[in-house]
Amino acid sequence: MIQCIGVGPGSLDYLTMKSLALISEADVVAGFDSVLNVISPVIPPQAQIVTMNYSNQVQKLSSVAESHRLGLRCIVAFMGDIHFSGFQYLERVENACGHPVETIPGISSSQLLASKAKICFDETTFITFHRRGDLDPFRRHLVRVLEDNRNAIILPRPYDFMPVEIAQYLLDNGITGTQQIEIWENLCGLETSWSGSVTELAAESRVFSDMTICLVRSLTKFPSQL
Repeated sequence: MIQCIGVGPGSLDYLTMKSLALISEADVVAGFDSVLNVISPVIPPQAQIVTMNYSNQVQKLSSVAESHRLGLRCIVAFMGDIHFSGFQYLERVENACGHPVETIPGISSSQLLASKAKICFDETTFITFHRRGDLDPFRRHLVRVLEDNRNAIILPRPYDFMPVEIAQYLLDNGITGTQQIEIWENLCGLETSWSGSVTELAAESRVFSDMTICLVRSLTKFPSQL
């Protein structure tokens, strides 16, 4: 069985014990460079490492699936939550294998942000733009979420729908410019942050990295936030 594991938001501190055990027993460990760099200290020296990028991931996953058919223990590593921003990638793994695969969830950047920002999941909607294809349905969903006075945790899409573009879209679609938004980068590392209004962000000249997550706070505090 190929097993897909979430390795956390960018630090071994958030790797679960089960994921650690699976990596230590693997014959093949596959993933994007940024993910494999996080778990490199715990990959066994005898394991075959398969790195991939956006352009060659289908081909590389096919080679991993072939190793699986030969009886090797294969791990495909995901950054964060497999069933949030990683779901399209999971579909590619299963297409390569020709059958469903086991998933082991990890700690996501959304969970870590909620902890740092002290927000309640019940009062928050998660939206990821970190996907291929048409973003318009998800953009419209974000506007409706904010119109309903809910918090929104957002994963931007590098690099054509990043925080500044998100802010401008909100202004263009009727969201008040005074709505507060926070940008967090490298939650497990330097934790660089930016905060201000949607209007201020739309005018921001700073270029944010692809390790960015956003929080738009609701205009109305919920009872648990009082």
